[in-house]
Amino acid sequence: QVQLVESGGGLVQAGGSLRLSCAASGRTFGSYAMGWFRQVPGKEREFVAGIDWAGGATYYADSVKGRFAISRDNARNTVYLQMNSLKPEDTAVYYCAEGHGLVVRKLSSSYDYWGQGTQVTVSS
Repeated sequence: QVQLVESGGGLVQAGGSLRLSCAASGRTFGSYAMGWFRQVPGKEREFVAGIDWAGGATYYADSVKGRFAISRDNARNTVYLQMNSLKPEDTAVYYCAEGHGLVVRKLSSSYDYWGQGTQVTVSS
């Protein structure tokens, strides 16, 4: 059974930084793309960032490009999301997800497993 556990969320002032981590277990982590999504109440879950199986290709939502960076450490079965220059509109529950295969997809339906989510709140 695959398990994804996020950590690193919290409350931060606008302009600040947070680093989210997602520890995976249960199948060969290095064989799957990983993604970060976020959701606010009343809205659909949206793609934030994705990274391919080897860490060689990354993709970002336009709203976070230049501020967020996704990375992975396959030896530690962990994916990270470094979030800089945070804005109040980044406030959401952030989820990591493990994909079907090697490459990144932006649709949430392309991900097999999800973490429980971690709250990020950015105050103005």
